[in-house]
Amino acid sequence: MERTMIETGQQAPDFELPDQNGDPVRLSGLQGKTIVLYFYPKVDTPGCTTQACGVRDHLPNYAEAGAVVIGVSPDPYAKVKRFADKFALDFTLLGDEDHAVCEAYGVWAEKSMYGKRFWGAQRATFVIDGEGTVVHVIPRVSPRTHDDEVLKVLEQLSAAA
Repeated sequence: MERTMIETGQQAPDFELPDQNGDPVRLSGLQGKTIVLYFYPKVDTPGCTTQACGVRDHLPNYAEAGAVVIGVSPDPYAKVKRFADKFALDFTLLGDEDHAVCEAYGVWAEKSMYGKRFWGAQRATFVIDGEGTVVHVIPRVSPRTHDDEVLKVLEQLSAAA
């Protein structure tokens, strides 16, 4: 069942998921911080690796912008851990194995590849303010331009504040 994607101005659905170490991370536990919550389809695939390594390489820029980056995929956290270790991804990656969080954010969608139809996580990014409100949505993200796009949004938000 496809849900409508969360939009700017809506309250970000709270959730708790295991990070790459199996430790629970709750969105509401990060209140007061700007969160860049990005969803990606599958660990250790070319696009997802490009995107995650881009975030890793831009972590100082995100920190300077006062943002915490969290990646979510519908993989079990053990697979997420191998992915994080393989590419030295030193930011929070969450495993949404039952895809409940993907569904809550409206990124669990029917996809098609090589003529086959299947369900999976759509690549999308949500910027959430310290009160838990979604302040920006990028519904279709390109792994190569993800960081430039998000950092530009963060810069505009801080200029408007």
